[in-house]
Amino acid sequence: MAEKLLSRYEELKAQINFHNYRYHVLDAPIISDLEYDRLLNELKKIEADHADWITPDSPTQRAGAKVSEKFEKVRHPAPILSLANAFGGDDARAWLERIKKLDDRVEKAKFVVEPKIDGLSVVLHYRDGQFVQGATRGDGEVGEDITSNLRTIRAIPLRIPVDSKGPKPPSYLVVRGEAFIPIQDFEKLNKRLEEAGEKTYLNPRNTAAGSLRQLDPVLTASRPITLLVYQIVHSEGGKVPTSQWEILEYLKSLGFPVTDISKRFNDLEPAIAYTETFDKGRDTLPYEADGMVIKIDDLTLAADLGFVGKDPRGAIAFKFPAREVTTTLLGIDAEVGRTGVLTPRASLEAVEIGGVVVRNATLHNFDYIAEKDIRIGDRVLIKRAGEVIPYVIGPVVDARSGKEKKYKPPTKCPACGQDVEHIEGEVAWYCVNAACPAQLVRNVEHFVSRGAMDIVGLGIKIVEQLIEAELVKDVADLFTLKKSQLLGLEGFAEKKAENLLGSIEQAKGQSLNRLIVALGIHGVGEVMAGDLARTYGNLSALSKTTTDELRQIEGVGPNIAESIVDWFARPANQKLLKKLKSAGLDPQMKADEKKKEGAFTGMTFVVTGTLPNFSRDDAKEFIESNGGKVTDSVSKKTSYLVLGENPGSKFEKAKSLGVKIIDEAELKRLTG
Repeated sequence: MAEKLLSRYEELKAQINFHNYRYHVLDAPIISDLEYDRLLNELKKIEADHADWITPDSPTQRAGAKVSEKFEKVRHPAPILSLANAFGGDDARAWLERIKKLDDRVEKAKFVVEPKIDGLSVVLHYRDGQFVQGATRGDGEVGEDITSNLRTIRAIPLRIPVDSKGPKPPSYLVVRGEAFIPIQDFEKLNKRLEEAGEKTYLNPRNTAAGSLRQLDPVLTASRPITLLVYQIVHSEGGKVPTSQWEILEYLKSLGFPVTDISKRFNDLEPAIAYTETFDKGRDTLPYEADGMVIKIDDLTLAADLGFVGKDPRGAIAFKFPAREVTTTLLGIDAEVGRTGVLTPRASLEAVEIGGVVVRNATLHNFDYIAEKDIRIGDRVLIKRAGEVIPYVIGPVVDARSGKEKKYKPPTKCPACGQDVEHIEGEVAWYCVNAACPAQLVRNVEHFVSRGAMDIVGLGIKIVEQLIEAELVKDVADLFTLKKSQLLGLEGFAEKKAENLLGSIEQAKGQSLNRLIVALGIHGVGEVMAGDLARTYGNLSALSKTTTDELRQIEGVGPNIAESIVDWFARPANQKLLKKLKSAGLDPQMKADEKKKEGAFTGMTFVVTGTLPNFSRDDAKEFIESNGGKVTDSVSKKTSYLVLGENPGSKFEKAKSLGVKIIDEAELKRLTG
């Protein structure tokens, strides 16, 4: 019996160390937090009964995982520890009863509740108020030096502002915080990557962790990472508060970002009640959180209570219930989105998650299925957070019987039957048929948008009405609409119908570059459309181009060239162009528009931030009217970055590449 238990003990140590490595070093966990906690609790129970078995390599004897070899190592001035877990109010009360027996002062202790953000723990060093070094938590004793990457996070003060009325920071100050990507920013990032045909990310935590541990700070700067600080690890040459609540206020006064949902309570019960409100309301938080932390406010008392193993007794992590379960993957179907991207969807054996029965889940993209080796018939781990669509995390490989089948992406669009397109090097698979019924609403919405044909009065609801009534089967049908047809729709009277038809008629006079934008060719935005219009002069010439010809245009790579040629080669798209021409849309680029000469001839500009007088369109028009070119991304070929307030990552990239940075006033002065 003892031999069997010892064998299980060794097995648990190996498993937990492996999962620590996957989570902390590779940023790619393969089991849920709930399963990890179960393994760790089982290990702790065995060690409680067999203390003589404990060895230095036990996961209970260290705080984290092995440091990656990619970065220089940094020894922390004090241990950066993790916390013991409580899985409900009863566990939290049991924690309090245990520490009451150790120190009478606990009876009158106050408590501070803070969010347990699911991000990457970082340690920041300041000397004489200046940020000098930043590191990951690592194994709790030694972390990785990621100073250059942390400098890109705008929430981190590079110098602590010294206010004559406020506190003076210690000459040496080390603080701890959590770096993360807000949920809303993460969703925007994934949407942008998806539209660009690039690989999307699975969750905010892994994205933030992976971005901060890049060897190229420019890539880190392009990610919307922020940070909240909550602990002073070490200080020299100055006094700091001895209360956790006062520490948060002190950090805030020094200019550090601090959470605004922390609260202090006079006893444990209201602290538990406050924590439990976030159990059901965690989806209202702007970041991913897997629990709340309850801390004794008196830091001297907390320190005197000591540790259990490497868990400090003065605080506990109140964990939220897990929202991950396993079930069987019955099949995989492909759905066509509004942008033409095919998205795989998992059909699941019904399973309950958080009180909701789930039968379908997203699989992100086809590369994700291949990378995770997800097979039909697999036992899979799925997750659901709030109202977000459940997604498949990955297969439980150990549960395979050998009957599982590998999945191959479709070659035909499931909505229209046309061949799908997959450009090498991109994640997305596309249906590029402009008349595909699954994309029609989105195609028409894009076609009439302000940046394209700018048809006033054609909002999404009217577009949906027209398509539902089968009056519009492709964008060309807009130009053959009759007043009698519109009057048959709900909400349309004489005046409204006349105004809409007037806007549609006016759109026939739009420029060639706007029409090219409106066609929605993958990879062709406003800048590229302008280049194509100036190069070819009309749609007929553009439709006969080759990839070699397109590659001669600056900014057109092999993927975009192939995408353009393929779009015009599709029979359904050729039919659409003929209908547009018959309806009176065949704009020609005038000879004097093809190339404007001026003070900016041969120069390339990028605009970032909010300018004082120019809108983005105004700045673009001003630059192009003076012979210059405006692009969306900074490169070594960029002549100037025009900088406004609240710039994005383009500012950091321009600095790293040595691109000249000017403001709006200087832009005007350059024209003389």
